[in-house]
Amino acid sequence: MKLQKLVFYSQALHLVRYHTILFPERIEAWVNGPVAPVLFEAHRGRYMVDSYTKGIDSHDGYLTPEERIVVDSVIRSLGPHTGEWLREKTHRESPWLDARGDCSDGDRCRAEISPRAILDYYSKVGEKALLNG
Repeated sequence: MKLQKLVFYSQALHLVRYHTILFPERIEAWVNGPVAPVLFEAHRGRYMVDSYTKGIDSHDGYLTPEERIVVDSVIRSLGPHTGEWLREKTHRESPWLDARGDCSDGDRCRAEISPRAILDYYSKVGEKALLNG
């Protein structure tokens, strides 16, 4: 769960800073917060990701210097928090809430959290709120 939220916030920060996506894979509004299904499938059943196996990889395994700065910023700011804390943070924010629509708390939902919704919300609240909660 923690990996999924860190990936989501990395996408958000990259969108805010550069107005482009960090990765093209879809993010959906699942019960426990934003999830990139491709990443979920790659790590299904693993509760600890301690080395690179598979993930969202849009640059043959390498991040540009700008992308590395974004990911490092997210990990430095949000990485110390638990997956549960990050889950609760996403549950208070419009991108996940709006994508869930009429789904109740426990309902499965495959609705996309669009890059536009992510950019619009986090541009308004700013990087400080994005990285601190």
